Amino acid sequence: MKKLSYEAAIKKLEDIVRALEEGNHPLEDALKLFEEGTKLAAFCNAYLDNAEQKITELTLADAEESSDEQ
Repeated sequence: MKKLSYEAAIKKLEDIVRALEEGNHPLEDALKLFEEGTKLAAFCNAYLDNAEQKITELTLADAEESSDEQ
């Protein structure tokens, strides 16, 4: 996936969901939208997992620094 921000990916995913919910696309187009949506969802999940990992690492590092200072 090209360089895409999390926010842009979510917006695009919301647009795809809305388009699929409308149900006025030919099956082939709907399948392409669905495929793109699953890729965007995977990108967003990976992005959030990475952010969670960074938060965990920073929290642990902060806790270790606090305990070292005591």
